[in-house]
Amino acid sequence: MKKTGPKPKQLVESTVLGIAVGRDKTVVPPDQVLELASIGCDDREISKFFGVKEDTLRYNFADELTKGRAMTKIRLRRAMMKNAIDNMSNSVQIFLAKNYLGMTDSPIDSEANAPLPWVDGDLEEADETREPHNTDSENSTTPE
Repeated sequence: MKKTGPKPKQLVESTVLGIAVGRDKTVVPPDQVLELASIGCDDREISKFFGVKEDTLRYNFADELTKGRAMTKIRLRRAMMKNAIDNMSNSVQIFLAKNYLGMTDSPIDSEANAPLPWVDGDLEEADETREPHNTDSENSTTPE
């Protein structure tokens, strides 16, 4: 009885457009470097994927790496804003308020919120200029 299933796949030759880098002239497509950087892969992971050294990758694809990581940050900011505004997520709103608007959980110490200075000399000068006040015990006339 013969197996009836898919036949094993055959490898075919194709042409890959990219930049030949390194001593062995490995062809690395810039658009794939951009895509991998935009999904958060670091230089080590991308260089291992293509089989080239990290320094070679950074030297030849610095623009793609920078642009891919910037695209990730932009997509993340869009998702955060949508989550904060459209989905009304309190925690994301608080995070954005602290980071973008400069709001804090605790009040900021400023001159208006600082306690008044206490100087002993000021207290003595104030006592000298103040009129003495009469209390009932001092001025009371009591028959003896």
